[in-house]
Amino acid sequence: MAADERGWDTATAEQRQEVMDAHTAFHKGVAERATMLAGEALAASAEARTLRHVNGSPVLTQGPYAESVEQIAGFYLIEAESLDLVVELCHLLPSSYAVEVRQVIDVEGYDDTRDWE
Repeated sequence: MAADERGWDTATAEQRQEVMDAHTAFHKGVAERATMLAGEALAASAEARTLRHVNGSPVLTQGPYAESVEQIAGFYLIEAESLDLVVELCHLLPSSYAVEVRQVIDVEGYDDTRDWE
């Protein structure tokens, strides 16, 4: 979910409630028709750290990956029977968001069952 980060800070109490109501509607819709696996709001993009490799050396910069008015504000990970259903459910999210829907894929040869400790 991408949004103008300044929007929340300048929103009225009524506008903030509308956003929260839309998230509540989304949660209810998912609970009725799919499975919520995860979902979180993200800190402001100014708090991000971006790691790039330049000429083979890592370079860490403060701030988001891309300079843009809209930044990734949060995400949901849901399991549903079809992409069409996910898109339909996303219509319940706040209309001020740009919502990108992607399928999670398995990476061939990657073993995510390893013990990382």
